[in-house]
Amino acid sequence: MIKNYPFNIIKNKFPLWIKRVLLFLTGVFLLVIMLYVVLGVYVNNNKTELQARLLKELNGGISGTLKVKSMDPTFFTGFPHVSLKLKQVILRDSLYAVHQRTFLKAGELDVKVNLMALLRGAIDIRKMSIRNAAIDLYTDASGYSNSAVFKKKKNADSKDKSEGSFPELRSLILDNVTLGIEDVKNGKSYSFTVHELDAEIGYTFSGWEAEANLDARAHSMAFNTVHGSFIKEKTLEGKFDLIYDEDEGFITALPNTLEIGGDAFVIGAKIRVGSEKADFTFTISNESILWSRASHLLSPNISSKLDMFAIDEPIAVTCDLIGDFNAEGDPSILVKAEVRDNVLHTPGGNVTDCNFSGVFTNHHVKEKGLSDANSAIKLYNFKGYYNGLPVNMKKTFILNLEKPIAVGDFSSQFEMTKLKGVVDEDLLAFASGTAEMNVDFKADIVNFMIARPYIKGKINVKDADITYVPRKMKFKDVSVLLDFTSEDLTISTISLTTAKSTINMDGYIKNFMNLYYTDPQKIILHWNVKSPSLNVAEFMHFLGSRGKAKAAIRKTDKGNFTKEMNEFFEKTNVDIHLNVDKLYYNKFLATAVKANVFLTDNGILLKDSGLNHAGGTLRLSGSMVQQGNRNKYKVQANVNNVDVNMFFHAFNNFGLETLKADNLRGRFSSDVNISGSVTNAGELVPKTIFGTVSFGLKNGKLLNFDPVRKVGKFAFPLRDMNTIEFANLKGSFDVAGEKITIKPMQINSSVLNMDVQGVYSLGKGTELYVDVPLRNPKNDEGITDKKELAKRRNRGIVVHLKAEDGDDGKVGIKLVGKNADGKK
Repeated sequence: MIKNYPFNIIKNKFPLWIKRVLLFLTGVFLLVIMLYVVLGVYVNNNKTELQARLLKELNGGISGTLKVKSMDPTFFTGFPHVSLKLKQVILRDSLYAVHQRTFLKAGELDVKVNLMALLRGAIDIRKMSIRNAAIDLYTDASGYSNSAVFKKKKNADSKDKSEGSFPELRSLILDNVTLGIEDVKNGKSYSFTVHELDAEIGYTFSGWEAEANLDARAHSMAFNTVHGSFIKEKTLEGKFDLIYDEDEGFITALPNTLEIGGDAFVIGAKIRVGSEKADFTFTISNESILWSRASHLLSPNISSKLDMFAIDEPIAVTCDLIGDFNAEGDPSILVKAEVRDNVLHTPGGNVTDCNFSGVFTNHHVKEKGLSDANSAIKLYNFKGYYNGLPVNMKKTFILNLEKPIAVGDFSSQFEMTKLKGVVDEDLLAFASGTAEMNVDFKADIVNFMIARPYIKGKINVKDADITYVPRKMKFKDVSVLLDFTSEDLTISTISLTTAKSTINMDGYIKNFMNLYYTDPQKIILHWNVKSPSLNVAEFMHFLGSRGKAKAAIRKTDKGNFTKEMNEFFEKTNVDIHLNVDKLYYNKFLATAVKANVFLTDNGILLKDSGLNHAGGTLRLSGSMVQQGNRNKYKVQANVNNVDVNMFFHAFNNFGLETLKADNLRGRFSSDVNISGSVTNAGELVPKTIFGTVSFGLKNGKLLNFDPVRKVGKFAFPLRDMNTIEFANLKGSFDVAGEKITIKPMQINSSVLNMDVQGVYSLGKGTELYVDVPLRNPKNDEGITDKKELAKRRNRGIVVHLKAEDGDDGKVGIKLVGKNADGKK
């Protein structure tokens, strides 16, 4: 009674039909148990035969050898099917002895076989699990691949049915499997560690469909080993929905989310299989990823170029890869990015509030193939603020990533005061004004920096107040139009005013863009300068050495161009063609001024210059070398018929301490060839003049000149020596510092006649000889014959005087017996 207790409950408590169902199920269960027991006995007794049949089934689809060390059944693991565990499985192609690359080496390989097929004596594999394995797919330089281990599936009408075929799996599991693919012929290398892959496969009339879950790491995905790997050392985790169409020959991966390196991408793919070509297309997208993380998914030859930029906030990115796994070289790569309200960091500075659409492609010109040389980074509708300046670029490309070149357009409108972000105020200070830029540019990129840009377009500045600090020059209401051609720079009319001057200028620089980067010292700025009124004193800072712009040394900020501009101002030569209606300098006034002035980084060259002054004309040429506080000059001048009083007054008596403008009247002409020193303020340095001077004075007067009055007081106490008139006075002398050597000079005046020669010193060393005929010139006023006047001039007594330094430091006059020629 005790043993039948359960059945008694069933008999007493449940309806008859339930009792019968339970009894049936119990019978089936017992039958299955008995079947598995029988099957276990069968498998254990026929392990060798079953292993041989299984290997025959597997070997039927391969061209090579499949070796298994041992096989054991695991009945309940694959219930209701039977699982067979194969240990130490090795699969090699027929040419293993040549290349020594094992296609598959697995620690464990589990296969699940159909129970009913097994009872019929057949092997029907439904599931395969590969654990602790290495798959090595190798293609040598000749193009042979050890994947030839897999034979093509036999046609349905094949007469030979004995060899079997590679199984149509319903499930595939990979656990801790390394997968390596090396293609020596085409320079490709792929390497993955599959931590786990679980795929369920269903077969259709046209092929099969599969769902797979993947957890892996990509060690290498090098389409071109020269350029390096995509997604190097990145984790891969996600789901795949795969479809294979046998007629088309493609495996299609429907778009699904796959995490790559921790970032979620939507990936779709299409790959050709079973053909000599292995065409593929990958479409990858991410709506929010950091620029640096996206860049480092690409190969180093691409990421190294993209890394010249950085973007603060995540961006939207898509990438299309199109190629052939069996073809040499990179696939076609097309990366698109959308940047909105972001901060862009570049080697040349940062752009805030940045918006643009970006594209990378390695086939910029379709017919030029896939390469770095044909790669491009393209920016469209670029907008932002560069150091506070608004920036707009409709299209900007960086072409040829082997030797990068940037091309594009640039436009901006801004207040001049905003330039302090790119030019320091101790070089150029902007107080007001506006600027508008519209240029196209082309530039090399060296070490990720813009170099040798060529600019074409216009820059228009209006109503600007600018201070050029190193020269302490201030300009007001500056307006200028800069017109850049492909080679030259044209500067349209500049209007500017200073406190005392109004200037209009235009000019040009030939071959500007080339020389700026190859040999800036050869740059020549050709200026045409016109002015109704020009005060030279405002520009005297150009005489001195140029002050240093502190920012040129101090600043290293990205996007700051102070150093470059400072060097440009220092090295540029300026060829000025000057036309001035009225020119002022201290006491000097000139009209109708025309001059050619050439300015270098350390000097001034003056040529073909002329002006009207003091009722006469001046013609000047010369040069000046800047040497600190004192600047060396050379002057060649022709003075014609100027008012001598005004002339000496304007030039501050030429540094002479004795002879001054108040002592002179008449019309003066002179030829001057002298050198000397001038201060940064434009003052002549006394006692530094060297050279020769010849002069002529018509209708001249010498008023209250002390050296002559001293001679007159000694020799002619009864004559008026305060006012001496000269009909025509000529002479020449050499100047050497403080000493003036007067060449023999004959002075014929209304008061007396003199012959003068010797040295007059502004310091010590005066030795001046004066021969004075005592005959009164008024006695010969009625004689017009020149020869007769010459005979009469020295009749009578001639006094020989010598002016020389005295013990008291003053010049003294004494009577001597002969003149400097030794004549009595």
